[in-house]
Order: sequence, then structure tokens, then C-alpha cells
Amino acid sequence: MVKSRFTEETTVEEALKHPKAAIILARHGIPCPTCPLARMEMGNLKLRDVARAYGADLERLLEDLNKLLEEEERSGRACWPGVC
Repeated sequence: MVKSRFTEETTVEEALKHPKAAIILARHGIPCPTCPLARMEMGNLKLRDVARAYGADLERLLEDLNKLLEEEERSGRACWPGVC
């Protein structure tokens, strides 16, 4: 069982502590990791807010991000800071 999961309240900064999260965000049309303005606010921006701003499906985004954690848990890799 995954100890902690990405939620709508997870900040972009916390999510990006996971090495593959930026790829998932980009697949959902969320360019925050490359946006100069977002870099100043990443600690305050919640996944819920950026999904809404970019018209991304929040449930699918969270599902894809949490799959990363589940895959790592199955493979025995450690959790990432701020997420587990």
C-alpha cells in the first residue's frame, strides 16, 4: 500500500520532487515546470489549481501521478520526499 499519494492539495513543488512528474504534467498540457512565472509560485500552486487553469482532467492527472508511486512501490524503490 502506498503510504502517501498525490492529491488535489499537493503543490506543484512537491509533485516535481518526483523525477517523472514533470513528464506527466506535460502530457496533461500543464507546462508549469518550464514556466518562469510558475517557478516563483510552485510552493503555493496546488495541482487542483493548475489542472483547472489548463483545462486538464484532475482525476486522470492524479491517477497518472499516483501510478508512478505504485510502480515504484512494487519495484521496491524508495518514495520521494514530499510525497511519501
